[in-house]
Amino acid sequence: MPQDDTPRSPAPPDDPDTRRLALVMHAAFFVLLGASLIRFLLRHPGEPRTPWIIGLSVTLAALHVLLYVVRPARHGDGTAASHPRLRLAVVLLVWALLVVLAPSFAWCAVPLFYIALRTLPTRTALALVTLLTGVVVTAQLQLSTGGLDPTIVLGTPAVAAVAAATFVHMQRQAARQRTLIDDLLRTRRELAATERREGTLAERQRLSMEIHDTLAQGLSSQQMLLQAADRIWDADPATARRHVRTATSIAERNLAEARRFVHDLAPADLAEAGARGGGLEEALRTVAAREDARFRVDGTAPAAPLPDRVQSALLRIAQGALANVREHAHASATALTLTYLDDQVVLDIADDGRGFDTHTLPGPTGVRGHGLPAMRARVQQLGGTLAVESAPGEGTVLSAAIPLAIPLEPTP
Repeated sequence: MPQDDTPRSPAPPDDPDTRRLALVMHAAFFVLLGASLIRFLLRHPGEPRTPWIIGLSVTLAALHVLLYVVRPARHGDGTAASHPRLRLAVVLLVWALLVVLAPSFAWCAVPLFYIALRTLPTRTALALVTLLTGVVVTAQLQLSTGGLDPTIVLGTPAVAAVAAATFVHMQRQAARQRTLIDDLLRTRRELAATERREGTLAERQRLSMEIHDTLAQGLSSQQMLLQAADRIWDADPATARRHVRTATSIAERNLAEARRFVHDLAPADLAEAGARGGGLEEALRTVAAREDARFRVDGTAPAAPLPDRVQSALLRIAQGALANVREHAHASATALTLTYLDDQVVLDIADDGRGFDTHTLPGPTGVRGHGLPAMRARVQQLGGTLAVESAPGEGTVLSAAIPLAIPLEPTP
């Protein structure tokens, strides 16, 4: 049997199994102590040692009650009764005196095995159990009147060995279970921390995309309009004021968008379309009209409305793509097309602007800046794809396709 000097780690005092085992051991101790005292008084009445036997028996019972029943789990307050080894030493000393005066009290050692195995390091506890077993065997041989009894010499150590081995095995199994529980709790805490970190990163990504597609694009448009107004203020005040009013309108919409995406609500255009009884198509038509773009719907919309996150993603993609057209493409015509297919919905944004060389730009689809990567991230989270076709001087076509049966979990 493996041995070590690790101190015992008893189960928590509130464990029902531990309480029941302790109750059985206390009861066994008092039964054996009482039986030994009664046996002595019946066989040796009126002897000079009788008062000593009675006094030591009462003292041993009182110590056991005080040290192991009344305050079994108090430790570290600096008193003698708070140290497990000292408590056990006091009880064993009184018990040893009793055994010297009356060998029949040796059987009281059996419950003391439990105390030793529960409070001492394994190696020390087994050594003490061996010593106590030897005392029990010696005392029983003194009481034996039929000569050498093999059942006492061999049976008693065998029973003690089985009891000790069983108890140590149970203690180690309990320790392994507590270690496993601690590992599981630690793993659960680590998983919770990981989920919080992932949630934080996802929220940061969401906010970065929202800020780019709404506030950043709006501020860029305002800057362009105000710069244009400043250049022509003296030459054409009416047009300059019109630019300022347009910039003011964009600022108002940006404010509404900021309030909504902070609370993770639908885009303002989508919310306004929903309030009027419309949906994604009306919201896209509003955005297209604002940017002087044509809007067209092909195919038949599914009976069930598109999920909110699909509608929000398509609207954000349309807003970002039209902002890119306005700022970079210098296009004379732009068209938005929403197409419903059997298994997916497709949004195409096409312009006749100056275009760009997708092969010279980083990314699998030649994405640049932050706008196109943000669009691609939105589409991939819904299990879709984003394609960009362009060439210098030949305009650009951006196509976002999202399956109608979107995955339950966002695609990483």
